[in-house]
Amino acid sequence: RLPEPAFRLPREKPPPRPRPPTRWEQFARLKGIRRRKKTSLVWDEQAKEWRRRWGYRRAGGDPARAWLAEVPEGADPEEDQFARLRREKRERVARNELNRLRNLARAHRAGPAAPLHPTGHQSREELGRVARVARVSTASLGRFQPRLPKEPAEPPSRSGGRKRRFEPLLGNLAAERSRQLEMLRDMGSKKPVLDITRAVNKQLRQEEAEAAAAKGKKKQSQRGKRGRRQQRVGRSSKKTGGRRQQQQQRPPSSSTGGGKRKK
Repeated sequence: RLPEPAFRLPREKPPPRPRPPTRWEQFARLKGIRRRKKTSLVWDEQAKEWRRRWGYRRAGGDPARAWLAEVPEGADPEEDQFARLRREKRERVARNELNRLRNLARAHRAGPAAPLHPTGHQSREELGRVARVARVSTASLGRFQPRLPKEPAEPPSRSGGRKRRFEPLLGNLAAERSRQLEMLRDMGSKKPVLDITRAVNKQLRQEEAEAAAAKGKKKQSQRGKRGRRQQRVGRSSKKTGGRRQQQQQRPPSSSTGGGKRKK
């Protein structure tokens, strides 16, 4: 029996070259840094059990529920640190909830296709909604797509992938007049049109910026106070040392020769 024939065809292009290492890979190789994957479970010494590293019931517990709270440097010693931790946690929870609602509102405005249930549980409304979304997913927004049997001849929905929409130049003059009058009314009214989402985002950014600025100023003032104290201590020691040297170097004054000369 002869062996099975094998054909070795030459390559059309040369084999790919090895990718050159990046600057971080070169630095890590030079310093001996190795990538280590953190495990999701760690040993909790207080509870004596394995717990998650992050999230609910994480290792170490919630710092707001600890029996001991450390007073940060430069803070008011009379301030209740437990109340401060609980307040900060409530603020974080409220901020996360606001971000979640904002994401839901953004997703609702985008109008994505609703997820389908497992096979055999799709309702007529769900199938119709997914079919409409699939129809308008083309470049022509479903204008040239063939229609399914018994499908109503409705215009494609432009709520999802709308980019630009222009009004016709010749058409209903009453509608154009009403739009122009509404725009003039908004421009002339003293009460501005308020965008709640934009206003909330601006307020949150302003509060975060003010908190960061106050924290930075507080640290700078603390550093300045320490430097001033050290300077004052150094100046006072220099002054006292100089005065002592002057007193030691000053010659003793005689009873007859001291004072002003009399003419």
